Amino acid sequence: MKNGFMEKLTEVLGKFATKINSLRYIMVIKNAFASLIPVIITGAFGTLFSAMVFDSDNGLARISTLGFLADLKPISSAISYVTLSFLTIYAVFLIGIELAKLNKVNGIFPGIIAVMSYLSVNPFVYEFVNAEDVKVIAENVLAKQYTDTKGLFLGMFVAIASIELYCWLGRQDRLKLKMPDTVPANVSESFSSLFPTILTIAIIATAGFVIKALTGMYAYNIIYNIIQKPLEGIVQGLPGILLLMLIAQVFWVIGIHGNQMVKPVREPLLLAAIAVNTEAFEAGKEIPNIITMPFWDMYMSMGGSGVTIGLLIAVLLVSKREDMREITKLSLAPGIFNINEPVIFGMPIMLNPILAIPFIVTPLVTGTIGYIATSIGFAAKAVVMVPWPMPPIVNAYLATAGDMGAVLTQIICIIVSILIYLPFVKISNKVTTEVA
Repeated sequence: MKNGFMEKLTEVLGKFATKINSLRYIMVIKNAFASLIPVIITGAFGTLFSAMVFDSDNGLARISTLGFLADLKPISSAISYVTLSFLTIYAVFLIGIELAKLNKVNGIFPGIIAVMSYLSVNPFVYEFVNAEDVKVIAENVLAKQYTDTKGLFLGMFVAIASIELYCWLGRQDRLKLKMPDTVPANVSESFSSLFPTILTIAIIATAGFVIKALTGMYAYNIIYNIIQKPLEGIVQGLPGILLLMLIAQVFWVIGIHGNQMVKPVREPLLLAAIAVNTEAFEAGKEIPNIITMPFWDMYMSMGGSGVTIGLLIAVLLVSKREDMREITKLSLAPGIFNINEPVIFGMPIMLNPILAIPFIVTPLVTGTIGYIATSIGFAAKAVVMVPWPMPPIVNAYLATAGDMGAVLTQIICIIVSILIYLPFVKISNKVTTEVA
């Protein structure tokens, strides 16, 4: 009966996972944000060096003999600016390329189409009040809110709409300019896309104009206030992030990569949140977001999904089963770098009713601890996007620009994870055959 239920659950959720992962726009967004990770990490390390090396108050530059380092701070500031302040533009470009590939249109030109389309629906006249309370109108400029993470959802939508339109127009033979055979192939190909390009940009720009004329608001304001901001609010709350983690863990238990399942929701929101924190930290402003991508890694994924670093230590402490101890020894090295597929599929945790319980529960508990510690100010908010394979303790120190409260909180979470896994490992000692 038990096995029948698990098989049925696996089949149902497996079909659901396959359907979700096969959706073209989900694939496009996942691929685009995977490509953006180096950009975000580069910007984050620019901020890290700015704070810990070049800053004259808190960095190495405060040491008299190293005071010259303060003069180099513009370098790290420039790195942060060109990466994080243009994240939406880069995302739009990559989404355009990825979606065009699915439509069998290769090359980087679709990325340019997507960027042009996105820019066409945003205002290039910006009104603001200066320090003397005088209204100033700046023309032919693009406000930062349209290029950084605030424009992300509108950018994704416009990129998808424009590339679908461009590819459809490109398939219409009557819109293709036929050039003589003597014309080089690359020139001929460029001219064949002339009319689809003109029509795509014109249609998207007209749509932006109509939205502004009918509502009095730009598309950015509508998308950000109605969709992106509420979603950010949900994920920035503890219940929202715990629900996201719960979904990921359930999929892991049935043998489906849980992180990949929640990635289309998690990546745009949590990567945007850390980008905002990094910019605020660089500018010396208050850090706004508790829950970011590093928060997920620091407190909810130590040793890999399920905080399995606690399981490995618990096995070494109390397990009497040779099979579990051998798997643990093989898994320790990759586990330190947050790679735990050997544990999930080798222990196994997948379809294991004993170990599945702590595997699901532990990150929910440690995430709650991390959230509470951060919200009361014991641990600092993350301001640096560090690579996910960064080992525990080190990642907490770097992500928070050297905050020992975050390091101590992570140590507490690891201890708690061990305590949660211990009784289930002891129960496993009584099991003489592997649970399937």
